[in-house]
Amino acid sequence: MEKQSKIPMIYGYAVCLVTVITVIISVASFVNAVIDLGDPLYAERDYNKAPSLASFDNYKMDVYSSSDKEKAFTPDDATLRAMYEAAKADKIRSVKHRANRTMIVNGLLVILCVVFFTFHWRWMRKLSKPGA
Repeated sequence: MEKQSKIPMIYGYAVCLVTVITVIISVASFVNAVIDLGDPLYAERDYNKAPSLASFDNYKMDVYSSSDKEKAFTPDDATLRAMYEAAKADKIRSVKHRANRTMIVNGLLVILCVVFFTFHWRWMRKLSKPGA
């Protein structure tokens, strides 16, 4: 009766553990991307730099309050509305692109992990049988 090497067993279980951890992290990231798609204006808000896009009035107040009073160019409401709509559309496109990319990458990663886990788990079961 031969003594089995422990190295293949350790390798197989390590791969299974890594795939389970990767799936957990990927699913969490996937869920965050789905939530971001649901309301892209509030995804990843940078409170220090960009004016608020929650409404035109919020945007207008942020633009007026952030400008230097002496040198400030004060656009009229039509120009400000166009700036607001452009910033809002850009934010929505950007968040949708990032969320879709995250969902695709993490979805493929989960599929790959399921394949690796299944293959290694079956291999480990064969190794652990007494007659193997």
